[in-house]
Amino acid sequence: MFKIQEIREIIKLVDASTIDEFVYEADGSKVKLKKNGGAVEVVAPKAVAAAPTPVVEQPKAAAPVAAPAKEEAPAAAPAANDADLHKITSPMVGTFYQSPNPESPAYVKAGDKVGDETIVCIVEAMKLFNEIEAEIKGEIVEVLVKDGQLVEYGQPLFLVKPE
Repeated sequence: MFKIQEIREIIKLVDASTIDEFVYEADGSKVKLKKNGGAVEVVAPKAVAAAPTPVVEQPKAAAPVAAPAKEEAPAAAPAANDADLHKITSPMVGTFYQSPNPESPAYVKAGDKVGDETIVCIVEAMKLFNEIEAEIKGEIVEVLVKDGQLVEYGQPLFLVKPE
């Protein structure tokens, strides 16, 4: 059986490559990935057939257009301060949520103080909601992603000014 981290790494590699289909079999388990117009489809082995087949959509054209707009907005002076800031990154591929449910306020926003174990957001992956902790004491300077946005493994989510 494959570990979730192994499947995530395979998805990331296939998505970054030019291949359209990838099949990998080991120890009676099989993972089949197909790119369908910018989306990576994961076909799970029959042993976990009860789980729905997850589809991770990767908007190719939208991401490069949105990223430069964010980078152009700050002046040159804040860029120098980024070296002093800690980045809270996503530990997995999934969907970013700022609050536990749509009616609740965000866990944190810019200007909030956080501790080591303060929950800053949720990243949902394959119907599992993973609470992400700050793991550092400091002040949230900026939230880098929007609620409901797909995030990648290692993608910065928050900038924190350490205490």
